[in-house]
Amino acid sequence: MTPNAHAPKRAPRTEQDVRIDLAAAYRMAAQNGWDDTVYTHLSASVPGEPGHYLLNPFGATFEEICASDLVKVNVRGEVVDGSGARVNPSGFAIHGAVHAARPEVECVIHLHTPWGVALSMSPNGLQPTSQYAMRLHRRLGRHAYEGLALGADEQARLVADLGGLDGLILDNHGTLVVGRTVAEAWMLMHLLERAAQAQLRAMAANGGVVRVVSDELAARTYGEWVGDGSEWDGDVEWPALLRRLDRGMPGYRD
Repeated sequence: MTPNAHAPKRAPRTEQDVRIDLAAAYRMAAQNGWDDTVYTHLSASVPGEPGHYLLNPFGATFEEICASDLVKVNVRGEVVDGSGARVNPSGFAIHGAVHAARPEVECVIHLHTPWGVALSMSPNGLQPTSQYAMRLHRRLGRHAYEGLALGADEQARLVADLGGLDGLILDNHGTLVVGRTVAEAWMLMHLLERAAQAQLRAMAANGGVVRVVSDELAARTYGEWVGDGSEWDGDVEWPALLRRLDRGMPGYRD
């Protein structure tokens, strides 16, 4: 996720654009089995309103989310849309901290998937064992587990561990990715999930031994993947994913 001065100018995003994409991302996460009953979050910043982002109402499952359901909050964890909706405080601890520190990021996705949690227990983390993993080569940090609640001190450490990277492995907890669009964040999580699944299955099948490519080759593959930066992950895939969602789980645009 490296800025490119030569990238083509993109059309401005509206709040409704972001609401629709975020609701779609929730629905597709449910389809993929990425949900954890009513826990974990996908959030997106509100265009033109610095310090404000959209989050799911607490108690709703991912497949229920519609664009109009999303709650507008500020980075201090206060609901600011007048809805009085209940939101999960843990959503502020991670999402609020990341949105405050990374204003260029539109979307933050934090999940507790089986493969992501299993990866978070692995001492070596994600290794360059598949093409999926090479898209994230040197782009994932790690954050040590400190318990359920994230206080201000840990928020600062989490943000420092993330830095300018594309995501984090949250040790003994799960995974987190960020994106300049909802589509980019969703695709990065898709790649991280596929990479974790492939690596952990190979380790299980081969006594923990996996074929890891050289750092040089992994870095070259990453460079080939991101190219000149003019095309972002999700640019090509997202319209097709929305069409599939319209066929199988319509209503998210409401």
